[in-house]
Amino acid sequence: MILPGTDPQAILQAARRIQSGGLVGFPTETVYGLGADASSDAAVAGIFAAKGRPSDHPLIVHVADVAQVNDYASSVPPFAASLMKAFWPGPLTVILPRKPGVAAAAAGGQNSVGLRCPAHPVALAFLKACNTGVAGPSANRFGRVSPTTAQHVAGEFDEELLVLDGGPCTVGIESCIVDCTRGRPVLLRPGVLTRDQLEAACGEPVLTKDEVLLEEGAAPRASGTLEAHYAPNAKVRLMDAGPIQTALDLLGTEAAHIAVYARSIVRIKSSKVLYRRMPDDALATAQQLFAVLRDFDAQGVKLIWIEHPPGTAEWDGVRDRLGRAAAS
Repeated sequence: MILPGTDPQAILQAARRIQSGGLVGFPTETVYGLGADASSDAAVAGIFAAKGRPSDHPLIVHVADVAQVNDYASSVPPFAASLMKAFWPGPLTVILPRKPGVAAAAAGGQNSVGLRCPAHPVALAFLKACNTGVAGPSANRFGRVSPTTAQHVAGEFDEELLVLDGGPCTVGIESCIVDCTRGRPVLLRPGVLTRDQLEAACGEPVLTKDEVLLEEGAAPRASGTLEAHYAPNAKVRLMDAGPIQTALDLLGTEAAHIAVYARSIVRIKSSKVLYRRMPDDALATAQQLFAVLRDFDAQGVKLIWIEHPPGTAEWDGVRDRLGRAAAS
């Protein structure tokens, strides 16, 4: 059931469903979330069941403002406070030490919790009406392509799920995640914020998960960081522009059930090959990426050939999502 997010009565209806232990699909600027009351382990269990998600895989708790962080975190390092001041509301999740006895199921049993304040007017109105933190992974079956419209969410779950429609997501890929529990910031999942931006905001070097793994021998668990994730039904292959063109030339008019997503203009001889041009801009690509993959799936392709994105920092989030999609 899709309701307009601009309707105050729809917001209140959605908030009441959260307060009664139910699930709600809600928009953020990144992707749509599948929300439940973060303080209720029983409600959070409903998220894991609906998604088919392992219960030890932590969820992000969405809050209406910085003040609500104190409900879930036992401490906030100064560099974490600086990051929140710079990028909240916005596409940044911070992992902080969790208060004992709070949001245990949402944290996947860990002694830390991921928190985010989204920059979407419908999400903020919804969270304020809920008057509680809302655990909210992406509103899709586990491991599949994240939803960026209310219609995507409705297509994933049964019609009884209440979905607030906030329009297409403007960012389009999930938030970057920074672990703030190790005495220094560690980037666990890239997004549209670059490492340089994070370092400038917090005044400290930001390590990567790989650097922590080398130093400490163990990487922390966080939402959306499995090797294989964000995958469409079709098989994804990342390729350079030259091999894409060579393969299309070899197949010629016999090519079928293939989609191409590339910045380069390619020659296609078969009418059964779909082509979408990847924008030259990283932010524009991020905004449309998941919608493009979903559209290719909807048109029944078996293979998706995607041109490698550039290796520069602003493309880190897109490269991350494509690498995980191709690993499935």
